[in-house]
Amino acid sequence: MILRCMIIDDEPLARKGLREYMADTGFLQLAGEYESAVKASGALATEKPDLLFLDIQMPKMNGIDFLRSLPNPPMVIFTTAHSGHALEAFELNVIDYLVKPISLDRFLKAVMKARDFAGYRAVKAAPEDYFFIKCDNKIEKVAFADILYVEALQNYVAVYTPLRKFITYLTFKAIEEYLPEEQFIKVHKSFIVSVSKIDSIDGQDVFIGQQQVPISRGLKEDVMKRVLNNRYLKR
Repeated sequence: MILRCMIIDDEPLARKGLREYMADTGFLQLAGEYESAVKASGALATEKPDLLFLDIQMPKMNGIDFLRSLPNPPMVIFTTAHSGHALEAFELNVIDYLVKPISLDRFLKAVMKARDFAGYRAVKAAPEDYFFIKCDNKIEKVAFADILYVEALQNYVAVYTPLRKFITYLTFKAIEEYLPEEQFIKVHKSFIVSVSKIDSIDGQDVFIGQQQVPISRGLKEDVMKRVLNNRYLKR
C-alpha cells in the first residue's frame, strides 16, 4: 500500500529531513510540500493526500486550527518542536505526535502506524460481495451481483440467479437484513429484488427479464422513487 503524503511546515530544514526519511521508506510518496497551512489548503482537494506531516507553530494559521478546519481530514502526524500540544493533538485523533528533532526510528514507528491504520480502514470499508448458504446439503457461494431477486417460501427462502435457484432454510428477515440496502429493495412482503436488475415496471409489478414480481401497494411509492432515481425522462 502506497501512502501519498503532504508536508506542511514553515521550516525548510524540517521539510528536507522529512523528504529524506520518506525516500528511505518504500510505501511513502510525496504529494507536495508547503511552508504554511494557508498555501496547502488549496492543494488538499486536488492532491488528496492520505497522510499529512503537519507542523503546529506556523505563521497565519497553526496546525491544530488548520486540522480543525478540515471537514474530512486525511491521517495526520504532527511534527513540532513543542511537546505541550500533545494532549490537544491526540483529542483530534491524529496518528502520532513527533517532537523535533525527529529520529529515523521514531519516524518509522509513526508511519508504520499510519500504514496499519490505512490498511485496517480499507479492509473495513471494502464491502463483502458474496455470502454462503446451505442448499441441497451443500454450502453454496452466492455473489450479490448474481442475485436477481429473493422470494419467501414459508420456512424457506429462494434466491434466484440467472443460472439457478437456491432454496435454503433461512428466514426472509435474516436475508433481508444481510443484503446491502444500496443494492436491493423490498418490493413486497415476500420479495426482495436487485435494483439494477429491474428492466421495467408495469402497474403493480416489476419485471426482471420475463420474470414478474409483484409490488405491494404500500411499497409502490418507495419502489418507484428508488428504481427511477431521477432517471425517468418525461415531457
